[in-house]
Amino acid sequence: MIDRTVFRDKKAVYYTLGCKLNFSETATIERTLQEAGIRTARRGEQADICVINSCAVTQEAEKKCRQAIHKLIRQHPGAFVVVTGCYAQLSPQKLADEVGIDVVLGIEKKGDILTYLGNLEKNDVAVWDAIPSKNVRNFVPSCSRGDRTRYFLKVQDGCDYFCTYCTIPFARGRSRNPHIADLVQQARDAAAEGGKEIVITGVNIGDFGKTTGESFVSLVRALDAVEGIERYRISSIEPNLITDEIIEYMARSRSFMPHLHIPLQAGSDEVLKLMHRRYDTAFFARKIEAVRRLLPNAFIGVDVIVGTRGETEELFDKAYNFIKNLDISQLHVFSYSERPGTQALKIDGAVSPAEKHRRSHLLIELSEQKRKAFYARHIGTEAIVLFEKPRAGMPIAGFTENYIRVECEYNKDWVNRLVKVRLGGFNDDESALTVQEIVSVL
Repeated sequence: MIDRTVFRDKKAVYYTLGCKLNFSETATIERTLQEAGIRTARRGEQADICVINSCAVTQEAEKKCRQAIHKLIRQHPGAFVVVTGCYAQLSPQKLADEVGIDVVLGIEKKGDILTYLGNLEKNDVAVWDAIPSKNVRNFVPSCSRGDRTRYFLKVQDGCDYFCTYCTIPFARGRSRNPHIADLVQQARDAAAEGGKEIVITGVNIGDFGKTTGESFVSLVRALDAVEGIERYRISSIEPNLITDEIIEYMARSRSFMPHLHIPLQAGSDEVLKLMHRRYDTAFFARKIEAVRRLLPNAFIGVDVIVGTRGETEELFDKAYNFIKNLDISQLHVFSYSERPGTQALKIDGAVSPAEKHRRSHLLIELSEQKRKAFYARHIGTEAIVLFEKPRAGMPIAGFTENYIRVECEYNKDWVNRLVKVRLGGFNDDESALTVQEIVSVL
């Protein structure tokens, strides 16, 4: 039995590293603590509880996690410190040995944080609870907005793919999901709270249905029927799982936006094979062509990893030219990071940090060229923008259906409203388009 009187007048701060799924889960943890009477600390306030939701996808992510922990401990002396997330799952004992941490929770225990807070007295030795990833079966639900207009709906967790460079199956466990009916109810609840846009998140969302005998396309159809939700976005889906049926449904859907994020990871067949990816470059190119044929104005984001073991300079050049010729909108570029326990460590041909940096820089430049070209094609056209609440003193901004960022002068009446605009030119730093004129407020 949890004594909630202990939590009266207590304040918490939250720090999240990593993916959209982590941010969604942090927002759910925040809501859980709020319902128990623990409010979120305002800027400058001393917190009684610090919650860090960690990432372990790269060495840099782990380093940032440790830095964040130490910084929060300095800023909030005496606070009860909880660390959860992927780093907590992979290295619970290592984190438990860090001075100042009170509790370390693995993936399956993320949703039970309240039961570990006790009376908020700091522990002399950190308590940690993380079962082996192969035994993780629990699905921790999450549909949260946090401080954004958009909601993030977690539909799937874990991964069965075991790509050679990746620790996610070890950190998140095997692929699992809830029933479609439960997710539809969460979407209805979001709509009842005033939500208009939901981003569908997970680790490998196209794999949805393994634990319930359902399918991702059936989930898409069911969510499309939820009244009040005007927009859905598919956060990331493997190229071999974005079927023609899904693309065709999106093309005639009421609410699924022309926006896809499709991981490529490498632009040469040789490196894709070393990674144990489930497609080749020809398949990927055909998938992009299929999207463009049915969704000609879609924003297509693509993940790429540079500097993996075995990626020679010749193979990188081959990948660069392949990506350059793809009709995509933006790249998310990552430098390969060696992770303990992964099969990639057995591959010869390590790439130096300096060379990884050079390759990353080239692809980031290419990404900006593609994004700006995509934006430029839409200048002068009409689009519907869902505006989000800005930070104090900042212009209001939002996204079109096909994920073009749009800025204009602040208007409080437009927050969480759909506004039809005519798109103007680029803003000063070319990160967004401006509004040429307001056509109508919907």
